[in-house]
Order: sequence, then structure tokens, then C-alpha cells
Amino acid sequence: MTDLEKLLAIEAIKDTYAKKLRSMDLKQWDVYASVHTEDAYSETWKDSLPDEEKPKENDGRVVGPQAIAAQLAKVFTYPSPITSVHHGHCAEIEFHSDTEATAIHSMEDMLWWQNGNVEEHLHGYGHYYETFRKVGERWLISSRKLVRIRVDMTPNFWHRFGTSA
Repeated sequence: MTDLEKLLAIEAIKDTYAKKLRSMDLKQWDVYASVHTEDAYSETWKDSLPDEEKPKENDGRVVGPQAIAAQLAKVFTYPSPITSVHHGHCAEIEFHSDTEATAIHSMEDMLWWQNGNVEEHLHGYGHYYETFRKVGERWLISSRKLVRIRVDMTPNFWHRFGTSA
């Protein structure tokens, strides 16, 4: 990979990551799924949901772009809609071949929803650990794990799911 090819790949990976965040905030689940490889998996839920809400199959992994988008859509709509804003910062991208890379993105997210007459919120800080694979001319996400290092939230976030974790 030449230096120019590497720079172009870095920008393409950043664009894919940005499209993932934007489509999540806009609830464009088809677009969200489209930035993942067919065998993509997410381990985000292993560290981001209480034990009773984590997916049980595949050791907490959600596999496939449509399943990943559906799991996120469930969290963002049940039992009430969530408005979200996600920010990604400071991409660290390492290439393992001309078609494979890993990336660590610092992230911050804000989520808001109504709980009756009360507005609840979650403000998270952490890192996305992702792998990317070049498929045709596109760099797509092939795996993801979100690790939060701090979460500030109103007391009833987990009550959304019928739990008090």
C-alpha cells in the first residue's frame, strides 16, 4: 500500500465511521446496516447492557448487519423513542494488509427520552474498537466493541428495559 493509498483508505474508513454514527442518530437502519460486512459482529452489548438484557446467543455477540441494526433499533425505540447525538474523535487506524485495518475512535454520546413527564438522559464517554475490511471499493465495519469509561445518566435509564441494574 503506497502512502497515497493509505491516506485514501484512512479517509474512507473515517467516512464509513461517520456514516455509521449519523445513520444511528437519524434512525436510518438500512443505511446503518449497509456500512457493515455480511459477517460483521458487534460485542457492544457485552459491556453496555445489564446482564439480564444482554443478547444470550453467540456469547453476547450480535452477528450480521441486519441483526446489529435491529438490536440497536430495539434499544432506540423501546419502550419510548430515544433522541441521540454521537460524536467520534481522534481516529487511530492501523493497517494489517491492503484490505484489513483496525481502528480505535474516542467517542461521546448523548441520549434523551421521555419517561412519562420526565426527560431522562445518558451521557457516555469511551472508545469504539472496530475492524474494517475492504469489500470491492468500500471499507466496511467487520466488528465492533464499545467500551465506555464513564457514563452519566439519570437514575431510570435501565428501567426502560424493565430492570434496575
